Amino acid sequence: MKVIKEADALRRSNSDTCEVLEYSFEDKDIDLCIATITGRYPDKGYALNTISKALIHVLDGEGKLCFSDKIIDFKKGYSILIDCNELYYWEAKHAVVSMTCTPAWSPEQYESID
Repeated sequence: MKVIKEADALRRSNSDTCEVLEYSFEDKDIDLCIATITGRYPDKGYALNTISKALIHVLDGEGKLCFSDKIIDFKKGYSILIDCNELYYWEAKHAVVSMTCTPAWSPEQYESID
């Protein structure tokens, strides 16, 4: 068993519109982060995870998750699964989401597509 307290989680900024609190269990199969989205992320184009799929649960707020072929309106209490190799971006005035990735997310498998 592993436990990470919020005070021990890694805070970082992906952009001016996306703050992340990473709970790294150093497990290659799964990870967790809490993201606060306050605008469009990424700023332009799409995000793409080439290996990980992400299970999203909306903890607070509302917005849109925009895929290349559809737009999903979300609000508190919604859960969304993003498969690997799906193009997407976020739009929200303020949303807090929990993201669990499997296998664990890594910067090497993330791409920004214009």
